[in-house]
Amino acid sequence: MHDALASGEIDLEVNAPGAPRRLVPITHSPFLIGRGVDPLRDLQLSDSRISRQCAAILCEDGRYYLEDRGQRHGVFLNGAKISKHELTGGDSITFGVEGSYELIFRPSVDDRSIPALLDRMQHITTGESSPGGLHKLSLLLEATALLHSRVPLASVLNTMLDNAITVTNAERGLLLETDPSGSLRVRVARRGGGRALTIEGIVPSQTALRMAMERRAGVVTEDLAREETDLQAAQSIVAQGLRTVVAIPLYSVSRANSDESAIAETSADFLGILYLDSRHPAAFSQLDRKILHALAVEAASILDNARLVERERERQLLEHEIGIARDIQQALLPRGLRDFPHMAISGTNLPCLAVGGDYFDVFPLGQDRTAFLIADVSGKGLGAALLTTMLQGALSGLTLGAEAARVFSHLNRFLCEHTDVGHYATMFFGVLSPSGELDFINAGHPSPFLLSGGKVSEPFGEGSFPVGLIPEAEYSSARVQLQPGDTLVLFSDGVTEAADVSGEMFGLERFREVLEAKSDASLEPLQMSVLHEVQRFSSGAGQADDITLLLVRYRPSNAT
Repeated sequence: MHDALASGEIDLEVNAPGAPRRLVPITHSPFLIGRGVDPLRDLQLSDSRISRQCAAILCEDGRYYLEDRGQRHGVFLNGAKISKHELTGGDSITFGVEGSYELIFRPSVDDRSIPALLDRMQHITTGESSPGGLHKLSLLLEATALLHSRVPLASVLNTMLDNAITVTNAERGLLLETDPSGSLRVRVARRGGGRALTIEGIVPSQTALRMAMERRAGVVTEDLAREETDLQAAQSIVAQGLRTVVAIPLYSVSRANSDESAIAETSADFLGILYLDSRHPAAFSQLDRKILHALAVEAASILDNARLVERERERQLLEHEIGIARDIQQALLPRGLRDFPHMAISGTNLPCLAVGGDYFDVFPLGQDRTAFLIADVSGKGLGAALLTTMLQGALSGLTLGAEAARVFSHLNRFLCEHTDVGHYATMFFGVLSPSGELDFINAGHPSPFLLSGGKVSEPFGEGSFPVGLIPEAEYSSARVQLQPGDTLVLFSDGVTEAADVSGEMFGLERFREVLEAKSDASLEPLQMSVLHEVQRFSSGAGQADDITLLLVRYRPSNAT
């Protein structure tokens, strides 16, 4: 039973190697964490070293707890192994494996924010007395309070910019942020008196913006007429008669770190610029400069959090779409494989991502023949999944009596004309008759193994190119005669190329040894033995490719 929680009150900051950090809201209790949980409801972690359901976050009497739910390497809170422990803001959650996920527990209102703010205010005001200082400090307090509020983002940014204009007595202020290409665009524009400013036609000083980005530090000029600076000759400065210009770069650093020199040394992401200007000279006290910089830090925090929220929304939408694609793909795989009068069947597909580029199929052709195939599309993910679905639809035409070789040739030309270079599929297609005659086409796929009389061979290596690779490729079928009890083991290269932690591959020889040792087993135990050995060999390393197996055993119709 899942208890619903107020949306947005608690988040988990998810940090994964090589991926941008993101925020995931905790919307119910227990909130599950692990490799095999529902990605649309709980937090799914893509690391084979993490258990399918390794931990949970519980809400009990208004308090949040982290509970170990069976992570084989242990669940750690701030570096200490726990079974169940209460969570507080900023706690770090890890799973006992290096180079994996770290989760940060993020309540919306951090109970440490008020003491931190008081410390900052004490630091800012030490040794200085300034007219209006109390009012300006109240603006900083308002800005920090807004950061933790549930006021719409646009209102928060407007107020932040209005406060910066008040501190500097500027005539206008802009909040510029980077777009996906890295260029700056105006997100908010305000003028004195808390009034909106039309974004169209605004011309901030490009020289000031460039200087702030190059220095990784604020550009603050009180009177351009009295300063020796490149800004004096800047075209936009002269044209608009500007006397005061402020440009402070914004970076995704901790709000506790308000030291501008530390920002200059950090490798944090560049978010944008807080820009203010005026046609009148100004006089900034030390207090004014410190408050202005503190406001810029708060603005950076707001932009950074907004980006995290937007990324999370995009992630949830993508996962929803991937979930639909996964359901469609799984629905197209044969369900409840049944044995045919002249053959027994067993098969499995384990995609390395939510959707994959492998598939297999089994279907009757007329009254006495049965077709089976396995395909491996280049690449992984949604693109490969879409191509597998197209292939499956095209090959379904074989049930209408079309000649297999002609269908393959047509499909190859179609893919070459309509897909990008590098998108192709290897396939093995076979048709088995009750008399044991196997007609097959190998389109660049690894030869299936043939288990016959306790021995393993690879008699199906010859064939043509993968479909979708060479427009001029031609396809023809070949025939072999199977004996009663002969078993074909069709597989994708995710089996033989499964690697251990050192990078060594499982390989054909290990595969062959498993099959020879279990050659007398029925199909499902034989299939499970292969999967078990592959998983045991690659334990500790992530699954890098889809794993697909299809086992076909010939048995004459009159066999008992």
